[in-house]
Amino acid sequence: MRRLAAVAIAAVTTAGVLSGCGGEENWAKKCTTTNLVVECAPENRPLVADVTGELLSGGTYDIENDRGKVVVVNFWGSWCAPCRAEADDLENTYQATKAGNVTFLGVNTRDSRDAARAFERAYRVTYDSLYDSDSTVGAKFDVTQNAIPSTLILDRQGRIAAAIRKSTTEGELKPLVEKIAAEATG
Repeated sequence: MRRLAAVAIAAVTTAGVLSGCGGEENWAKKCTTTNLVVECAPENRPLVADVTGELLSGGTYDIENDRGKVVVVNFWGSWCAPCRAEADDLENTYQATKAGNVTFLGVNTRDSRDAARAFERAYRVTYDSLYDSDSTVGAKFDVTQNAIPSTLILDRQGRIAAAIRKSTTEGELKPLVEKIAAEATG
């Protein structure tokens, strides 16, 4: 019974993520969704702006400093088993694409700072992560963002080009990142 309740909650959460919430326009409705992967044509991509925060490694982050780069944003928590499962795939994709003016940013949520840092050490994560214990920074990326783990790929103009609303693999993520990185700027 308990497992059935958990499955029902997950289904409702996923439906909310894909259909919008809180009366906000859902940008994903204008995009193509296949197997919880949303891809948007340039004219349907929402801009992500005003994202700043404290990095787990110290210092601050401002998304404006990454304009002109493809930014892969992964939402994770140390308590999340699928986050642990995808950590190597994310790091491998980061290493394979960073020379193409691609950067990665983690957004750690609902976690303690110590647990998040231990996760990064254990899984050898080399890209920065924002510390977002109360999910307020994550909401600035996407008003429908509440699935952990999930990954957004921002184009060089800072718009959401793709969203993966589940754990991902290098085989799924890398081609999407390369496709968006290959787009002409404009």
